[in-house]
Amino acid sequence: MIQTKGMIVISKPSIAVVGAGKVGSAIALLLSRQDYPLTGVADLNLSSARRVAEELKIIATSRPEEITANASVVFITTPDRVIAQVAGEINERGGFKNGQVVFHTSGFHPAEEIGIARYSGAVVASLHPLQSFADVNMAMENLLGSYFALEGDAGALLVAEQIVKDLGGKSFSIASRDKPLYHAAACIASNYLVSLMHLSTGIYGHFGLSRSEAFKALFPLIQGTIKNISQVGPARALTGPVARADAITIEGHLTALKEIGGLELELYKKLGLYSIKVALENESIAFEQGDKLRDIFEGA
Repeated sequence: MIQTKGMIVISKPSIAVVGAGKVGSAIALLLSRQDYPLTGVADLNLSSARRVAEELKIIATSRPEEITANASVVFITTPDRVIAQVAGEINERGGFKNGQVVFHTSGFHPAEEIGIARYSGAVVASLHPLQSFADVNMAMENLLGSYFALEGDAGALLVAEQIVKDLGGKSFSIASRDKPLYHAAACIASNYLVSLMHLSTGIYGHFGLSRSEAFKALFPLIQGTIKNISQVGPARALTGPVARADAITIEGHLTALKEIGGLELELYKKLGLYSIKVALENESIAFEQGDKLRDIFEGA
């Protein structure tokens, strides 16, 4: 049994999932495998809801209140821009109830985005998986062992911690005011890594490799870098011309990138300037070397 503020929730509470995209579908399928009973899946695109519902043999609907009213826990896994709107519509139609736990899975928005559910006696929280979701199958695979950021009402967090544990994940709590920074950092680590790979493979195209060929060539390097980071941490894993204060090589890079495009050059310069901070933290270069490299990047 899980004791929450003013109520008792069974260890495997019934779940309703509102939003049958990649995150919602993965959560529904994984929780079902952990023996959580599901009351149904809702989505405005009924065909999306049906794909999950047919596999789990549960209700599919385009009207969330039809499945939320009978659930102990509601997951709102819609796009961020409509979370508050969907919560408001469920509330207006009597889809929330006293003693219920309501989650959304946005990394950016605080639990207050679904705060309207409190008027019905529910407790609310945000439960964000710190993971990327290319498709449902990969989402299910990647969620296992991932971290989840939790924020919201104390009673809801108790339930969230148990659900994360049952999903094979780990959790940490953050304050609502910190969510924008938390999410920005996650975007840099995940989304911008994709953009950097796109940038790198595109540059290789300038000497004849296709993007696919370039990625195959670079992928072992990426894997090796991530392995290094996992073993010694980001600062000590830094290698390359900035880490060894190789001014001649950096100047050669800058000259070559000028021929490709302004944005590519600017990105290289900005990342180089940040890398100086990392190299100084790691003490792989001296302060005077950092100053010299900074002048090169800023003067390019």
